[in-house]
Amino acid sequence: MFDVAIIGAGAAGMMCAAVAGQRGLSVVLIDHASRLAEKIRISGGGRCNFTNLGASPAQFLSENLHFCRSALAGYTPQDFLGLMREHRIAWHEKHRGQLFCDHSSEDIIEMLRRECERGRVTWRMPCAVREITRDGESWALATDGAPLRAARLVIATGGMAIPQLGATDFGLKVARQFGLKVVEPRPALVPLTFDAQQWQPFAELSGVALEVSLGTGQGKARGEFLEDLLFTHRGLSGPAILQISSYWKPGTAIEIDLAPGRDLAKELLQAKSGARQQMHTVLAGLWPKRLADAWLAQSGDAGLAQARLADVPDRKLLDLAARIHHWSLAPTGTAGYKKAEVMRGGVDTRALDQKSLQARAVPGLYFIGETVDVTGWLGGYNFQWAWASAVACGRAL
Repeated sequence: MFDVAIIGAGAAGMMCAAVAGQRGLSVVLIDHASRLAEKIRISGGGRCNFTNLGASPAQFLSENLHFCRSALAGYTPQDFLGLMREHRIAWHEKHRGQLFCDHSSEDIIEMLRRECERGRVTWRMPCAVREITRDGESWALATDGAPLRAARLVIATGGMAIPQLGATDFGLKVARQFGLKVVEPRPALVPLTFDAQQWQPFAELSGVALEVSLGTGQGKARGEFLEDLLFTHRGLSGPAILQISSYWKPGTAIEIDLAPGRDLAKELLQAKSGARQQMHTVLAGLWPKRLADAWLAQSGDAGLAQARLADVPDRKLLDLAARIHHWSLAPTGTAGYKKAEVMRGGVDTRALDQKSLQARAVPGLYFIGETVDVTGWLGGYNFQWAWASAVACGRAL
């Protein structure tokens, strides 16, 4: 019999176990995997993008946008950095507030493991939970090993992204079992796919990268990002696409500005007077040459690439500038959970208390981390939600 049983020994689960254990509660931490915290291990290219200095509610998506405010305010990136200083883990800022370990993501895993040791957490790993039942005032867990009982139960099993690392929909099944609504889950921070015929004019641009402005959606559901875009044989990838994928809805288009922050029509018209440069040379000054050539080749005007800027009619220059600033593409889908970094959707936060993350209708049942309908942008935000939601729950148990 334990005070708290936590299912899922990832970022949120370990953090919650450590906080609860160090408060004097008896905690058992259960995970079906044979290797600890694989998702932390592979993150950030093996160096774990563990938080973002600019983390605030503005970088999170949810059907209940205000839910994450309390937890994020209660445990900030500076709080996590304080814990890292205690464990003497070196880190660096890459760009736009993204923080990484200097050495390895193993440092984060070991730090969390030591914090759990300080809290005298009991481990059950590998150990699959086969059945959960409510037994009076406590929870009964049927597992691969000995049966367990606990006064409170925390679900920290994450989402369905990267199933090859053991990700499942376990947390969503538990929510449904006890009558909680689930916001439809889908892959997020994931490459988008495109129709092969639609993409054919740009298929040879694989490896070309540039900064773009990219947007999709309407109103409060609109996402806009200034990020790097990468051309591939099959479509588009890179941070810009991963970011916008969380906002994209099937059947809708994404709009890309390939010359962000510039008034290309004005620049071309001003440069036109007496210009002897050919059009492909002009655009090659704006982009990588391969992109300039491909863009002009698919423009439908065979002579445009070799034409002198001075000889191109103003209307053609205005049309070219408009298409460069407003390139509209309709993705056919996503690369799925195998390539997604996180899951969007999850346990409906309107069923949870924002300070403790306890299910309002099921006392003693808590959901934290990615299982919950709170999804962050690319760049360390999802880890910060894991830490913050885990600490809020751990303090409330």
